[in-house]
Amino acid sequence: MIKAITWFKRTPGMELGDFRRYWREEHPKAVLQLPGIRKYVQNHVHDSAYRSGEPFADGVAETWWDDLGALMAHHGTPALDALMIDEQQFIDPDHRDQLVAEEVVLRPVGIPVDGLKQIVFVKRRPDLSIDEGLAYWRDVHGPMALDAPGLGRYVQNHALRHRYVEGRSEPTYDGATMAWFADVEAARQAGSSPVMAAVADDQRNFMDGSPVVMLSVVEHHII
Repeated sequence: MIKAITWFKRTPGMELGDFRRYWREEHPKAVLQLPGIRKYVQNHVHDSAYRSGEPFADGVAETWWDDLGALMAHHGTPALDALMIDEQQFIDPDHRDQLVAEEVVLRPVGIPVDGLKQIVFVKRRPDLSIDEGLAYWRDVHGPMALDAPGLGRYVQNHALRHRYVEGRSEPTYDGATMAWFADVEAARQAGSSPVMAAVADDQRNFMDGSPVVMLSVVEHHII
């Protein structure tokens, strides 16, 4: 099974509350018309992210599919056309991007009720191949993070290789870490721990050195 991860900002001038309501209550009607969708989760950026200005994104959508063929089969169909038209009601098309990935679950525990989820986008160093970068992230960096206090479920999303071929542009990110905590305070305590300090230091061994993009979000499971 694969996953499409899409992040975006709301339409300029749209109130955050209106964006959230439309996305959660209206947009799923279009998404669920896509044949073959297996799971759909909305991640609404936590209120705390807006205290110092506008965050990188207002939301991150995750949809699960049997394989890449099942996802690509929607191209050019009326269902996908209708979905893209509906996106114009609440999404800024200039601030929308997507990653198609497979999950690597390093800690398969349950998701806390009303918990906080953190998403960190990953781009490898330019001197590493995609296989080298993802292998280090999975085998060395990820296990370090498992010792963080209060960390629950921990999943890495590794980009599919179909974009890493000659003549194609690579995706903006090679993957995304998703980590779950009981609440905001638990996430803050983990972030200030010696374990996470070592994890942050280790990023230079495989990440490209650009500012880390992290979002704290609240999950809404649609299906």
